[in-house]
Amino acid sequence: MFNTPINIKILHISKYYFPYIGGVENICKYLAEGVQEQTAILCFNDKCKDQIDEVNGIKIYRVATWINIARQALSLSYFPMMHKAIKEFKPDIIHFHWANPYPAAVLLTMIPKNVKLVVHWHMDIIKQAKIYPFIKPFETALLKRANLILVTSPTYRDASLPLQPFRDKIKILPNAMDESNFILKEGDKEQIEKIKAQYHNKKIIFFIGRHIQYKGLPYLIEAEKYIKGECEIVIAGQGPLTEDLKKQCNSKRVHFVGKLNDDELRWHHYAASIFAFPSITKNEAFGVALAEAMYCYTPAVTFTIPGSGVNWVSLNNETGLEVANKDVKAYAEAIDTLLSNDNLCKQFAEAGHKRVKENFTIPQMTQLAERYYTEI
Repeated sequence: MFNTPINIKILHISKYYFPYIGGVENICKYLAEGVQEQTAILCFNDKCKDQIDEVNGIKIYRVATWINIARQALSLSYFPMMHKAIKEFKPDIIHFHWANPYPAAVLLTMIPKNVKLVVHWHMDIIKQAKIYPFIKPFETALLKRANLILVTSPTYRDASLPLQPFRDKIKILPNAMDESNFILKEGDKEQIEKIKAQYHNKKIIFFIGRHIQYKGLPYLIEAEKYIKGECEIVIAGQGPLTEDLKKQCNSKRVHFVGKLNDDELRWHHYAASIFAFPSITKNEAFGVALAEAMYCYTPAVTFTIPGSGVNWVSLNNETGLEVANKDVKAYAEAIDTLLSNDNLCKQFAEAGHKRVKENFTIPQMTQLAERYYTEI
């Protein structure tokens, strides 16, 4: 592995940080712990209290959250806390995790000229369209100041309008899944067989994710009506759409199982024959859950999502099948294709596991990040 020189000090600025769990927060944690002895974190606290603590030896500067507007935490404490973090830690590089507009505005007022700036572009601002015109100037200023812009996939880089003037600064840093959560452990085979038996040893179509609009669950439930093959559809997770989805679905072969712990998630992935990933918009910027399924040898069926990294994570006709966005009949047909062709499933499963192992694990991401840090 390419090791970062000991004298490089990196301050990550993330919206939140562990023990808060979220996609961006997980990626920040993986990167921070990859260069643990040289890293600190500046983030919001999930309560109205300034706090400095440590997580796995990493110093965390947590800023009190005073109010949330349009999913953005706000606090006047951010100014003194950022000043304190920069003064005490003396970073060589600030690694800023976008989208996080308010901290970006604060950072632009006080980042030292000699400190390099890495902007980690996790996503475009999509949902907050009404306030985006007010955010845009800070976004542009941040990208201009950046020495390096990291994007999670080539497809997201090519489709993101704010990034187009800055393509010469962009490098690809794919997201990562934690393979330690998905390596089979003693006793797992018995639990996997129990899950299969629970569904009468029929092939399982598995979904895991928050039950929110862009995850596309209504399309999976609609597609179920057109699936001819014998199977059971297991939907894990929950969210604001859960109760409406249950009312929408009358099929006895669709099962809502709620939240799963890490062990249960691993067992379900290995019990499944097909992973349903019906997300429909580029709010699904990458698809770590998709990579996790592929790691567990479960081929996926996805929709084509313009501008998203999803169709770069799982490659059509190589690691799974991809169909036109929101086309429920085509989605059902793709599931039937996999249900009826064990050899194709096995081929996709092997290729999918290999793709994740080579591209989307924590060591792969950390090694690449270390190289980028050293280059700037």
